[in-house]
Amino acid sequence: MELESLPDDVVASIEVRDRWRRASAGGGLEFLVTDIARWPLGYTVRVGFLDGDEQLHADIAGATAQITDACNLKLDFGHDEATGTFRRWTTADTSFAADIRVSFDMQGYFSLIGTDSTDGTIGAGGGPVGGNPGQRSLNLGRYAVNRPAQWEGTVRHEFLHALGFHHSHQNMRGTCEGEFRWDDDASYEPTTNADGVFVADAQGRRPGIYTYLAGEPNRWPRAKVDHNLRTEEDPDVVAGPFDPQSVMLYRFPSFFYKSTPSSCAPTGNGQSLSDGDKRGLNLLYPHTAHEVAGLQDRAAAVLRSIGTGTEGLPSSNGGYLGEAYRSRVAALAAAQAAGAH
Repeated sequence: MELESLPDDVVASIEVRDRWRRASAGGGLEFLVTDIARWPLGYTVRVGFLDGDEQLHADIAGATAQITDACNLKLDFGHDEATGTFRRWTTADTSFAADIRVSFDMQGYFSLIGTDSTDGTIGAGGGPVGGNPGQRSLNLGRYAVNRPAQWEGTVRHEFLHALGFHHSHQNMRGTCEGEFRWDDDASYEPTTNADGVFVADAQGRRPGIYTYLAGEPNRWPRAKVDHNLRTEEDPDVVAGPFDPQSVMLYRFPSFFYKSTPSSCAPTGNGQSLSDGDKRGLNLLYPHTAHEVAGLQDRAAAVLRSIGTGTEGLPSSNGGYLGEAYRSRVAALAAAQAAGAH
């Protein structure tokens, strides 16, 4: 089983940026990460494709209709009805052809979270993935060659990431932290099959999650397992009730869980948005005037706390990146306070 994961260098840059944000909160810059990870209310998010043919592009766009039907946001794929073509972007772009830049050429599945897709501090080293115009922000590996049977669910999963959603198995209100079999069965003898995947040994003892994911095809070190699977009680993330029917909940192999059936295992079909997913979308991108005004008021408060310069903000995190982080927060808060244009 191959799990989705952003490249390590991209994760590292996100973690540095998020540590700065949390430290800055103590110096007067008070906000929830989720508030500036969401796109502006009513905004039209432009989507572009690096590769793949027009039929694949049309199918991807169609699969996201469940998402936009449930919230106050639009996904614009740049469809030209006269030619049947969709918006494209290239790795040579120096300005944004699209907010969400989709590719099919890298291995696996991944997406940056929300407005990270246009954050130039992410992937600033020039790698293939990041928040700059010529970098991938969402990847659906091998779709241009061979789509999996339940490809629509994966598309919705990754696009929900791109709109600000996190994984359900890391929801602090869920049971997955205690339900996962992190460690090997006692006296397990490391055993792999012909593909390099860790499997049960001759005595039927099973590998734990750390061992299993260290093998093929993931080859994850312990820290990467923790980042992608462990639950964090993160005050900067809005977490609704744990939803076993969510498309954001992974369908793991049964040996990942301590009990059968597990309270952490999904009960949905993995394809369609659950009622909880739809409620989450309406929380991030509400339709009602009262809810919209509340989010705009919060964004305005963030903007006031930043001011017109750097007064009131900690200087110990200065330098180029500190200034870039401040500018990015100011721009996002201003867009949220103003609403869609």
